[in-house]
Amino acid sequence: MAGFSFWGGRGGLLFATLLVGVASHASAQIGDVTGIHDPRIIAFNGSFYLFSTGTGIPIHRSKDLISWQRIGVVFHDPPAWANKEFPGSRYFWAPDISYFGGTYHLYFAVSRFGKNNSRIGLMTNSTLDPQEANYKWMDQGKVAETHPGDDWNAIDPSVVIDEKSNPWLVMGSFWSGIKMRRLNVRTGLTSADDPTVYSRARRPPPDALEAGYMIHHGEFYYLFVSFDYCCRGVRSTYKTMVGRSKGITGPFADISGRAMLDGGGSLVIASHGNVIGPGHASVLHAAGQDWLVHHFYDANNSARATIQIHPLSWNDDGWPVVGAAIATPATQPTTRRSN
Repeated sequence: MAGFSFWGGRGGLLFATLLVGVASHASAQIGDVTGIHDPRIIAFNGSFYLFSTGTGIPIHRSKDLISWQRIGVVFHDPPAWANKEFPGSRYFWAPDISYFGGTYHLYFAVSRFGKNNSRIGLMTNSTLDPQEANYKWMDQGKVAETHPGDDWNAIDPSVVIDEKSNPWLVMGSFWSGIKMRRLNVRTGLTSADDPTVYSRARRPPPDALEAGYMIHHGEFYYLFVSFDYCCRGVRSTYKTMVGRSKGITGPFADISGRAMLDGGGSLVIASHGNVIGPGHASVLHAAGQDWLVHHFYDANNSARATIQIHPLSWNDDGWPVVGAAIATPATQPTTRRSN
């Protein structure tokens, strides 16, 4: 399939050249797909479920990764702690859905734009299908928090599972960059056995780095991040970058060997054609392969936010290669397959 990549060459030489056959259309996704920021997708019982930033945390569902329908929200009434600390706030940011310890975990953030008075909360559920009798989102309280004067920002949560099946929470935005805490597999809250706040990536001022997402593939852990600025329509400069490490606690470095703690990061996908500011990326493993999921602003549709999904492969040196955005339905996801 003709497509594009910002990676090339055996030996991993970096280039930023679109190959022949890049589609100029925005996205093959249809249905309720506009107005979506910070998408996270998981496969469950023959369907894909997408969670995103918004009032009550919107939920969308698809059978094929192409046609999407909004099916509700995680909560109509925010958790009591969120109401108390952020009165009147019903807009929640950057949800992350994962499965471990026999439970679905939904981490999310509440904050104010440009501030680091922020909290990360947790909701859990035993199922993702609203038609099942045991469907109920349960508030598990706050997981992490920052306050004015702290040197980092507790938003943009995402879970990674290590080689020993331990869950970790990646988080952070601007300030001193991307952080990570080990989680308790039973409670989903931070682990008392390891209180360390690990630093994974940062950039020099103006510190434009956020949306960390880590996966384990082969012998490496890969840390995807967003550089530069989101949420400015066609003026958005968001782009997705990556580095890797053989250990979950780092150090992470890009393809040139530059440490991500020193501003390193290698390009995965940037603006092209009418796809502006592709970022807040994550990797879905389903239908027999990996997929890169991100939001972007559609220059052909009044700069409205929407989603795009690409097949993701790995070159001979183990670096990610992004294919052309999917235009045909994907095979049914594996039953109760986690992300």
